[in-house]
Amino acid sequence: MRVGLAGMVVLVTGAARGIGAAIARQAAEAGAEALVLVDRDPVGLDLPCQTEEVIADLGDPGAPGTAIRAARDRFSRIDGLVNAAGLTTRGAFDDATTDLWDMLFAVNARAPFFLMAGAIADMTARGAPGSIVNIQSMNAHCGASDLAVYSATKGALQTLTKNAANTYLADRIRVNGINLGWVDTETERQLHAVTPGRGPDWLDAQAARQPLGRLLSEEDCARHAVWLLSPASKPMTGVNLDLEQTVTGAP
Repeated sequence: MRVGLAGMVVLVTGAARGIGAAIARQAAEAGAEALVLVDRDPVGLDLPCQTEEVIADLGDPGAPGTAIRAARDRFSRIDGLVNAAGLTTRGAFDDATTDLWDMLFAVNARAPFFLMAGAIADMTARGAPGSIVNIQSMNAHCGASDLAVYSATKGALQTLTKNAANTYLADRIRVNGINLGWVDTETERQLHAVTPGRGPDWLDAQAARQPLGRLLSEEDCARHAVWLLSPASKPMTGVNLDLEQTVTGAP
């Protein structure tokens, strides 16, 4: 079956840059009827389909509801949802604060939960099938020491993915997640090259040491997200796909 999103209205968060923007572009190329693009910054993507831009900070408790209403007001339905927005701020057991904990959980777990709730409510009210994809992290399995709080948020989202998939299986609503490994994004380069002052060559050198000779790309992630959104991945649901260059549990 060809991977296609024909006739689908899809809401994508984190659409202004990075993985979210790549997913939006590939969803449009896959034939999505319309995209609702959510970010705290202007999106500004030129796509070959109808679009609705929603500027909202997902740390705001009201932001998920705002995005869901915008989708329904403009396009009358939601057929797919991709929770791609997220924060990767460092926080370990010896330096994390309660403010950091609340901020990361608000954006990485609370917002996706209520976006899923809103999309599922629309789908079940119409008696229509749907597909949800959550962009997660390999850190959900344990996580680096300085990413303890971030890892906890992604572990929560992984559990919510399975919970929603089980709860709404009979409603033909599929919910899957992608646990991403090391991805070459603008944010990743900022974190390594700029913030600690390692310079741009550092990340390139790390990439060259990977089995593929490079890091995963935003386009790699987007292809998997669009496939999971599409009917081509039916009846898969409740799967948290590990997308990384190592095999979990291997020596």
